[in-house]
Amino acid sequence: MGLGRTRTVSLLGLQGHVVEVEAHVAPGLPAFTVVGLPDASVNEAKERVRAAVTSSGLAWPARRTTVNLSPATLPKTGSGLDLALAVAVLAAVGLPGAAEAAGRVHLGELGLDGRLHPVRGILPAVAAAVSAGRPDVVVPAANAVEARLVPGAVVRPVHHLAELLRSYGGDARVPDLPTEIPRSVVVPPVVPAPPDLAEVLGQDEARFALEVAAAGGHHLFLVGPPGAGKTMLAARLPGLLPDLTDAEAVEVTAVHSVAGTFDPAQGLIRRPPFEEPHHTATPAAVVGGGSGLPRPGAASRAHHGVLLLDEAPEFSPRVLQTLRQPLERGELVLHRAAGTARYPARFQLVLAANPCPCGRAVGKGLHCTCRPMERRRYLARLGGPLLDRVDIQVDVEPVSRAALSLGGAPDTTAAVASRVALARDRQRRRLAGTPWSTNAAVPGSWLRGPEGNLPDDVRTALGRAADRGVLSMRGMDRVLRLAWTLADLDGRGRPTVADVGAALGLRTRGESDA
Repeated sequence: MGLGRTRTVSLLGLQGHVVEVEAHVAPGLPAFTVVGLPDASVNEAKERVRAAVTSSGLAWPARRTTVNLSPATLPKTGSGLDLALAVAVLAAVGLPGAAEAAGRVHLGELGLDGRLHPVRGILPAVAAAVSAGRPDVVVPAANAVEARLVPGAVVRPVHHLAELLRSYGGDARVPDLPTEIPRSVVVPPVVPAPPDLAEVLGQDEARFALEVAAAGGHHLFLVGPPGAGKTMLAARLPGLLPDLTDAEAVEVTAVHSVAGTFDPAQGLIRRPPFEEPHHTATPAAVVGGGSGLPRPGAASRAHHGVLLLDEAPEFSPRVLQTLRQPLERGELVLHRAAGTARYPARFQLVLAANPCPCGRAVGKGLHCTCRPMERRRYLARLGGPLLDRVDIQVDVEPVSRAALSLGGAPDTTAAVASRVALARDRQRRRLAGTPWSTNAAVPGSWLRGPEGNLPDDVRTALGRAADRGVLSMRGMDRVLRLAWTLADLDGRGRPTVADVGAALGLRTRGESDA
């Protein structure tokens, strides 16, 4: 009878949990049982592990083998537990380096020939191991670059199970395998240059709204006919945002690692991500889902970046309403029978929509073919509760010939981004010592309280707008956040009544003033 131990990591959302793998080999009819809430992929590991061990030139124990994954109440998912299962079983039957193997964390999927294949989520898994005081981690060689992005990790890349077993003193042999293409000769995809804001002609009001949205981290709703430039403007918002901080870069990279959309050769993701799901996307595609424990969707992949819903009224109402939780809390909590997964989702939402089904209800709507009821119903698909959470709502009118001829050279992305960076820096200094770094994230109670230091005339202007029914209480707080952003862009220490009036215009599509 023998007992072998090692460790691995199981992910629940982005949260990694160190799992102790115990293998017990006892006399009895040959069997291989895995207990401790394994999912289907972990149960299937029994066949992969058995084949990988025999392919490495070692005999599989013809006895009763039981593997326990502790803590037993934690759901275990994914093929990344394969390597730990193999090491624990071999440690139970006398692997010379069993004590050394027990102190390490093993991650990786085994092929039937014993090769180690890369797995998703290596970055958060290794980070969890380091946080738990287990920095010595064995990973597939293809995951080594990503694993080394975690500070403090001692990464041991391995190509084949036999290679690892020989390092533990086992009498294993590496079989002759087809030569793989080295990663260094794989030509990386060409990343196109980000689009420049100077390419958008006219649209001074919409360009200003875009700058305000970038400066304060505000959500944006663009309404206009086809061809007015809504999508062009929205696609240029990520270029106006500053680079991610170190902590933000690790969070974003971890999400994309779990989602399988991260290229470790490029290092940590330093630029704000941009996600643009098609209007036929399902709720699972946008907010996350899948069998077993859910995977991150477009909303989480846009964390610290931009989520664009083009032709927003065409999206399913179920998709639109599921966004209300991340807009308020900055995270998605997905409950499934197998467990609960939490994914960060603090993104800037950009909604772009035509004013009606035909898209020509501009001005007096003389060329519109839609009935009045159709016009009202079209934008009503977005729902009042969702739109009430969007700070900036502007009309994007067609650009006239006069506007093109009279307008000067438009600002470039670099010029606007420099003003945005200065405004963000003012916010960070003002909000130092608080959990927030942008105006859009500050709660209304803080803004209205003594910490906000609002002038009396600003409070009076907001009160008048609320009394007229122009604003709800949530809308009042969002106007106040916009007013602070306008003040930051102009370099003022506090918002003025003029800032409140401009913020009301941005909030109500120019239909109200203070």
